[in-house]
Amino acid sequence: MIDQEQLGKYCLDLGVPLNERQKELFDLYAGTLVEWNEKMNLTAIIKPEEIVIKHFVDSISLLWAVTPSQGASLIDVGTGAGFPSVPVKIVREDMKITLLDSLNKRITFLKELSQRLGQENQCIHARAEEAGKAPAWREKYDFATARAVAHLRELSEYCLPFVKIGGIFAALKSGEVEQELEQSRKAIGVLGGEIQEIKRLELPDESKRSIILIKKISQTSTKYPRSPGKISKNPLV
Repeated sequence: MIDQEQLGKYCLDLGVPLNERQKELFDLYAGTLVEWNEKMNLTAIIKPEEIVIKHFVDSISLLWAVTPSQGASLIDVGTGAGFPSVPVKIVREDMKITLLDSLNKRITFLKELSQRLGQENQCIHARAEEAGKAPAWREKYDFATARAVAHLRELSEYCLPFVKIGGIFAALKSGEVEQELEQSRKAIGVLGGEIQEIKRLELPDESKRSIILIKKISQTSTKYPRSPGKISKNPLV
């Protein structure tokens, strides 16, 4: 379905080489995504070239920004159709992936996708603000990630509670993020985080991306995360 050689070239340009089996798994992923998208709304991006760039290369850029240790754990908060964590798992089979989403039909898709790709991912149907308070998941992960349009201030409240001290929350954002960063500094500090680095890149279609790396330096207060209503009405500013 997708141009596997083109995907391989794009990933090599990021310093993330793919072998033939991995390219075939990405092709299977694309086919499964399009197949299930006919039954439920998973993505508006269904053209093969766009899937390659806007889903796969964009997701793999996380491995350009960070180098997880062997067997590192990662939770993908609000993962949707599995981005960025399932592409990351194709490249780094050693990593332990948890897929969190509030919509059960997406979890059904993710379980089927994981099975087809031969991935033993943990798929959790829960809201981030509930799972973030649960002892089974709170401060248990080396990495948390989210590829979402929500403001970094809110994303940090949802994601940092999952990260263990010394771990990283990697937020995948589009375009310029300076203003958003400034508006989020207080919240990140209150939640136990510290902005470590902003990695910027341009995708093959010339769209700009920023990956914000936030290190967890202290425990998150048990007050957080709050309910979505409180987060939106009383942001940490």
